[in-house]
Amino acid sequence: MGGITLAPSASTTATAPREGFCSARPELEYEWISGRPETGSATDRTADGATTMTGVYERALGAAADDLHPKVRERYSVDPTDDTIGVGRGRMDITRGTHVLPALYPMTALNLLFPEAGHDVPFTVRTAGFEEGGHEALATIREFEFREKRRRFDSLTVWDADRERLFDFLGTGGRLVSELHPRVEAGVLVVESGAQWLRVGDQYLRFPEPLAASVEVRDRYDETGERYHVDATIENPLAGHILSYRGTFTQGSESASTVPDDLRPTRGIERLPSG
Repeated sequence: MGGITLAPSASTTATAPREGFCSARPELEYEWISGRPETGSATDRTADGATTMTGVYERALGAAADDLHPKVRERYSVDPTDDTIGVGRGRMDITRGTHVLPALYPMTALNLLFPEAGHDVPFTVRTAGFEEGGHEALATIREFEFREKRRRFDSLTVWDADRERLFDFLGTGGRLVSELHPRVEAGVLVVESGAQWLRVGDQYLRFPEPLAASVEVRDRYDETGERYHVDATIENPLAGHILSYRGTFTQGSESASTVPDDLRPTRGIERLPSG
């Protein structure tokens, strides 16, 4: 399998998260070349026969992917043909709403949300691309090392090639499903949630809007500090603030001829939401 190799970083000590995000795309000394595929395959051929990868976010963004900072695009370009697993390490500041604690505790069994909060929490994120049920997918496994607990937050992002839509299957087993709407702002990848469903077998029960969560994630790269910055917020119209995490991390990679089972949080996806 061919694919990108992300440059490993020897440093895993995070700097303090910076407030806000870059307001203008920096001047770059190199060119980033890619294009949106015309077919549902994971790779495309250039005029000279070489192949270029296309990840699920690049498919959803289309031509707008060209406006991503190259390091952000590199991080999200993982696809089923890749032979590496992305590994990021850093630290996060985590907050959560106190009134939603009773709902957060049972979610830990599904590697979904969690009730802990903290400052400068050690953080690891692993990403891998593969096909699930005939759909191109990107798995993201986030781990937060609290003093007494290690918590995971799993997601499987799936591209619906027939309808050109992007879905997130959240937690182990993917019982909660959200449509995703990515866009680019000054080189930053911004992802917002859309319609949401409860997945029961191959059936999808849509949540009424007041019960659905509002999610926004911003992912950028700081060239000065040579670190990725992420800012994720989860809220609800009725419950208010649910959970957020903000921090920085470096990105490396590990060789992998196959994707291990612990990087496949959801299986058996064939039918996707249609509503």
